Amino acid sequence: MFRKISQFISNIKGELKKCSWPWESDPKVTGFKKYRELWSSTLMVLVAMVLLGGYVAFFDFVMAEVVATLIDVLS
Repeated sequence: MFRKISQFISNIKGELKKCSWPWESDPKVTGFKKYRELWSSTLMVLVAMVLLGGYVAFFDFVMAEVVATLIDVLS
């Protein structure tokens, strides 16, 4: 059982070494600049979430008003 767990963990380590990490591009860069690509990607995702959330909220508001108006007109 421990052999299987050890083999599983070593397989995970091997797969993680194959990954392309955004901060490995220049080993001389340190500090916050090291994570510039990660930070810009995170910021892009957050902006996209806010824009999509605003679009969905606006569309929901418009559709609720349209349905409310139709209910008032038809009743």
